[in-house]
Amino acid sequence: MSSQPTLIGMSGDTLREAFGKALADLMEHYPNVVVLDGDVAGGTGTHHVRSRYPDRFYQMGIAEQNMMGVAAGMAATGLIPVVTTFAAFSLRAYEIARLSVAYAQRNVKIVCSHPGLDTGPDGASAQSMEDLAAFMAIPNMTVLSPADPVEVRLATKAMLDHQGPIYMRTGRSATTRLFDEKHRFEIGKGQILRSGSDITLIACGVQVARCLAAAELASKMGISVQVVNMPTLKPIDEALILQCAKETGILMTSEDHNTLNGLGSQVARVTARHCPVPVFCHGVQDTFGESGEPEELAEKYGLSAPSILRQLQDFLAQHRN
Repeated sequence: MSSQPTLIGMSGDTLREAFGKALADLMEHYPNVVVLDGDVAGGTGTHHVRSRYPDRFYQMGIAEQNMMGVAAGMAATGLIPVVTTFAAFSLRAYEIARLSVAYAQRNVKIVCSHPGLDTGPDGASAQSMEDLAAFMAIPNMTVLSPADPVEVRLATKAMLDHQGPIYMRTGRSATTRLFDEKHRFEIGKGQILRSGSDITLIACGVQVARCLAAAELASKMGISVQVVNMPTLKPIDEALILQCAKETGILMTSEDHNTLNGLGSQVARVTARHCPVPVFCHGVQDTFGESGEPEELAEKYGLSAPSILRQLQDFLAQHRN
């Protein structure tokens, strides 16, 4: 179990800034790493790399398909290319990621900011609700969605150490820091952040902090909620999911992503095969978003802590009866 997070409202870096700073720091020790950016270095955090390592930073312009193909070619020479853009725009290069990167088993890292409703004011055209589903469907592709700036830094190093293609989400808005410097990250592993006996909440990315807040609200109503951080969606931590299914007998997932084919689908797939229990998939209900501040959108689309609590209460009542 990781160290218990304390929700004290401390605002950390955005996940994209944490990524950019971590990558720039790590490049001193990883001489084969190069960064390719789709004309959004200020939005992905890679402006830190551009400032410190201009000779290893390639501005590819608004040409994501070409950028992904160039990255695959660079990887074939032994370099470790890190491709950065907005999550929605990465889908323009999906076919190249599938064939030239994953099928060819090239060591390319795809790191995208502006996922889900966390994208905020940029609106529906830039709010990717389907990126996790899309990249999880590609064979050989590992998929990560860390929860706070500390975990992003650890995931960035783990990503560079991993041999093979990876897709990782970051985030646009300011985040609550959940973990201290003792936190550990391992690809393929989740962590129980809060113990509970009535229901398990399994979340990734920005929803982890909201689930912890919802669990605290629930405790004041006599509901004991276990909260799990699941920063790796593929390969997912099946052992931990099954442990929680046996401990609480009912699971709820939460993600800033379409409820179709994301984290919830992964959890339901595991339980259906090995330990059938009720699973409620909480997230964006198969719709596009709109322009607004991230917390306003989270409330409107049911992703806020109070919304999670309401869904949790309804789900528990349904299955207790």
